[in-house]
Amino acid sequence: MKRYALLTLGLGAAALALIDPALAQQATDAAAEAADAAPAVDAAVDAVAAGVPLETQFIFNTLSFFIHGALVMWMAAGFAMLESGLVRSKNTATICLKNIALYAVAGIMYYIIGYDLMYQGVDGGYIGTFSLFWSGDDTSFLEGAFESGSYAATSDWYFQMVFVATAASIVSGTVAERTKAWSFMLFTVILTSFIYPITGSWQWGGGWLSEMGFSDFAGSTLVHSVGGWAALAGAIVVGARKGKFNADGSINPMPGSNLPLATLGTFILWLGWFGFNGGSQLALGSAADAIAIANIYANTNMAAAGGVVAAMIVCQLFYGKIDLTMALNGAIAGLVSITAAPDSPTIGQAILIGGVGGILVVFAVPLIDKLKIDDVVGAISAHLVCGIWGTLAVSLTYQTEYETEAGETIARTMGEQFAVQATGVVSIGAFTLIASFIVWFVIKAIFGVRPAEEDEELGLDKVELGLEAYPEFGQGSQRV
Repeated sequence: MKRYALLTLGLGAAALALIDPALAQQATDAAAEAADAAPAVDAAVDAVAAGVPLETQFIFNTLSFFIHGALVMWMAAGFAMLESGLVRSKNTATICLKNIALYAVAGIMYYIIGYDLMYQGVDGGYIGTFSLFWSGDDTSFLEGAFESGSYAATSDWYFQMVFVATAASIVSGTVAERTKAWSFMLFTVILTSFIYPITGSWQWGGGWLSEMGFSDFAGSTLVHSVGGWAALAGAIVVGARKGKFNADGSINPMPGSNLPLATLGTFILWLGWFGFNGGSQLALGSAADAIAIANIYANTNMAAAGGVVAAMIVCQLFYGKIDLTMALNGAIAGLVSITAAPDSPTIGQAILIGGVGGILVVFAVPLIDKLKIDDVVGAISAHLVCGIWGTLAVSLTYQTEYETEAGETIARTMGEQFAVQATGVVSIGAFTLIASFIVWFVIKAIFGVRPAEEDEELGLDKVELGLEAYPEFGQGSQRV
């Protein structure tokens, strides 16, 4: 597995150079140029912002959070439709219930404790403030005391809240069809209250990884890999669906019930991702911000396109057929891959970064199966594996700066940035995986995580909900 990861990373770096014969030299020179260019860029931003009234900046920044946050919220519908289409019909209503419930629970828990734990009082450390019930203060803004880059406090809380629900959605798809609803919801409470906010504080809250120079623009690691690590722990603790793996290690395919629905879900996620990445600019108060968001939208879209095409080609070459589910996961893989740095690549580079993600997901899905880890929707492959790739790939197109003892600001080299990115990947992965294992094991010991075998065979829709998603075609049709 390490050889595949290293080979793919090497191919990704080499592929970026192929977009232009001079790209390899440009990448080498980028770090040196960044330090000289940064003051000019900052001056340009300040000059543009200076021509916009502060209250107008405030209005547009706040509006950006709400509109982009609404797009991210719509991703919850995308996850629900994607997962509903990839599970068997006897579990469809249950997965719909879990998706709407986890969104609700994530919002409540992030309000009660998550936001302050992630953003308040981190100050270069490892955790924020343990305080109950977030409350924003817009008093100074109501009095007309606006500052450059300011926005309504609640708009920021709302935008950050919809992100935490995304991480929980990743887990629901992996452990679908064999996990008790209330046990899953209990894990969601812990994930959204503590695990996600703590790791988020390390970077977005101004914690130790932020101080180190780690970069994750919109959450390839902080959202998608965190969800992927939590899903991996859940899949191992809960175990595989009954009948998925035979004693000799062979795999029994369990096709989804509604591929058109899964396709619709993927399109919804693709649309919502513009809010996910575009809104992470965190401002729309100047022409520079508008240009940055435009670039982010374009790169996000084309990375997904690269993921789809790459997945289709690899499927045809290795399996002789084009797999629709692989193409869908290829789109998601491309989106996850670009999320760590959607603002810095060219469009051509974005296509290649997403394309590598699409290749990775095609090989990762069967590898996960061979390890006897039952991932119903391929979330571990698309979100965890490609989240790692996207985070490491930041070093190919963007390098953060640091200040020397002499007070000089210097951009990191590509190798230095890669080391910082790898540190973030490993530390966040280790914490999330260990913490998730502990939580899943405790839930399993106290409440249990699986229904009885006969209940799983009958389907969780009938057992836990007492209804069917498709009564005209399921068991209910025999009584009508």
